[in-house]
Amino acid sequence: MTSNPNLESPAEDTVKSLDKAPVLVRLSQIHKHYKGTTAVEHVDLDIRQGEFFTFLGPSGSGKTTTLRMIAGFEKPDRGHITINGADITRLPPFERDVNTVFQDYALFPHMTVADNVAYGLQAKRVAKRDIPDRVAEALRMVRLDSFADRLPSQLSGGQRQRVALARAIVNHPQVLLLDEPLGALDLKLRQQMQVELQRIQREVGITFIYVTHDQEEALVMSDRIAVFANGRIEQMGTPVELYERPATEFVANFLGTSNVLQRHGKKWLVRPERIRINPTKPVLDMQSYHVESGVLREVEFIGMFTRYIVTLSDGSTLLIHEQNLDGFTVREQVRREESVWVSWSLASAYELPA
Repeated sequence: MTSNPNLESPAEDTVKSLDKAPVLVRLSQIHKHYKGTTAVEHVDLDIRQGEFFTFLGPSGSGKTTTLRMIAGFEKPDRGHITINGADITRLPPFERDVNTVFQDYALFPHMTVADNVAYGLQAKRVAKRDIPDRVAEALRMVRLDSFADRLPSQLSGGQRQRVALARAIVNHPQVLLLDEPLGALDLKLRQQMQVELQRIQREVGITFIYVTHDQEEALVMSDRIAVFANGRIEQMGTPVELYERPATEFVANFLGTSNVLQRHGKKWLVRPERIRINPTKPVLDMQSYHVESGVLREVEFIGMFTRYIVTLSDGSTLLIHEQNLDGFTVREQVRREESVWVSWSLASAYELPA
């Protein structure tokens, strides 16, 4: 198998336009330990002005601790954090030009939506005459103009999250930190809010640093992603780069579903959606395709696609996702424990770095 090095995507054009933007947030050799446990180690990264940058990783990987150090809620044991060139490593949270949005909203239940949003302006001693217009503009951005007089208890979960977002952006911080803000929402509402967050970020132009363990959320929303594991950054890049060219097996498995196969002493990544399954041997150009037989073990209907699990002759397991565009032709013709043929384009196979 040979991999295709010439992968291009329109999604990468957006990030290329950010390459010329100045670095806004810089983390240099950040370390954090808790009672003998390493939470974050050797973290270096630059985040540019106007980026939607995501920290992605499993629980305990160091992503939230890193965010909290940028916010000022935790102090690094070593290293430096700068915003727009100014060292903020030891500054308290209220002296940093950042705001944080949490999963639990943290709204004042006895205050109206407008008063919740105005609270931060009042705390910063913004002139009283300017507050109503600033609040109205923030609520317009999150599409809650007509909800100003309601209490948080009268809102849905998604609406409360938008109020929390309005309260965070009303002060026009240089950086907005979002700590798994959509985690408490159901799937459909979470997907709607992903679109809203992207729209708001583009409209206000504030740099977003977003923490999530949801790989699909990270792929959909981000300009760039840092994948965390065991307190370190495993890989950093655009969603396309990480999905198509993962640097490690961990990234390949965490960011999407993958098949990692041993062939000729090398590890190859083949994504499930790139594989085709047939009841008979397909007629293909053997210079361009890999074809082999196997035994069908499982067939799982997922709705928009069907998942097949096939055991190959060397004992390895292959996961296949086939969109249900023309019905379940393979599913109807082949039963579990019967022979099938699988194939994929050699250009869609990626050799994992050693």
